[in-house]
Amino acid sequence: MRVLLTGGAGYVGSHAGRILRAAGHEAWAYDNLTYGHRAAVPDGWLIEGDLTDRPRLEAALRAQRIEAVMHFAAFCYVGESVTDPARYYQNNVVGTLSLLDAMRAADVRRIVFSSTCATYGEPETTPITESEKQQPINPYGFTKLAIEHALADYARAYGFGYAALRYFNASGAAEDGTIGEDHDPETHLIPLVLQVALGQRPEILVFGDDYPTPDGTCIRDYVHVDDLATAHLAALERLAPGIELKLNLGTGRGASVREVIEACRQATGHPIPERIVARRPGDPPLLVADAALARRTLAWEPRYAGIAPIVASAWRWHRTHPAGFGDRA
Repeated sequence: MRVLLTGGAGYVGSHAGRILRAAGHEAWAYDNLTYGHRAAVPDGWLIEGDLTDRPRLEAALRAQRIEAVMHFAAFCYVGESVTDPARYYQNNVVGTLSLLDAMRAADVRRIVFSSTCATYGEPETTPITESEKQQPINPYGFTKLAIEHALADYARAYGFGYAALRYFNASGAAEDGTIGEDHDPETHLIPLVLQVALGQRPEILVFGDDYPTPDGTCIRDYVHVDDLATAHLAALERLAPGIELKLNLGTGRGASVREVIEACRQATGHPIPERIVARRPGDPPLLVADAALARRTLAWEPRYAGIAPIVASAWRWHRTHPAGFGDRA
């Protein structure tokens, strides 16, 4: 299949492109490189452009004879979405509607959408199933939920087939260490801890140790980025006009902040100092996926079943690329 990956030079998008090409698909990254990295995309597979540039999107879809889209392009810093919601609604909602209308014009009716567990807000039950109420507590989550609703409407009115894949905590790096996680600013726990091991930070801050969890720190479901990519591939191959999929992507196993730090100590051999600070507002104690529906629907099974192999893959990337992709000023 000929596939366009918006945000395909970013973290999950670049790993998905790699998996798609390995499976024999032709996968072009469409990215404005605000957060993405040119070096994360092989030569010849990058189209520079912005989501809000509908003519350029439509031209790319037509020129490459695209048959399906994977949509990763989004701003995703929760705190920033609270302080600057206009930026998030403009990019994540207006930009995505621009994409959907370009797809309509180019007669491309299949899309795999990078959604998020943030659409659930503070869940009432865990593990979280797809039937949990979607009650976002920040603009980022609202923008993703708005697009889930738009996709459902476009499917019924215009014959789109779509999969909305609700990620839990994307983590890890390509097994061969060639691409990995490089954000600016970095907010994800595993790379932050590994930066301490590399001497780039003096310590890791632990936001609260008095949660109602076994060790007092928050628990999250860490799912390897390559497992996310294989789920996207499986969803792509399942899609046809009229099909609507809404699926959680996680392992069903949680790891606490302290367990992640300890896994990083084991992988790096570094003591990794930590310091307890006040809780962050809005951090639920426990977020773990029930991904049984994705397993059944996509015949998908995460290869990375625990936190240790996920951290090991991340460490292979970070220790060989301490400056990331090296393309930041």
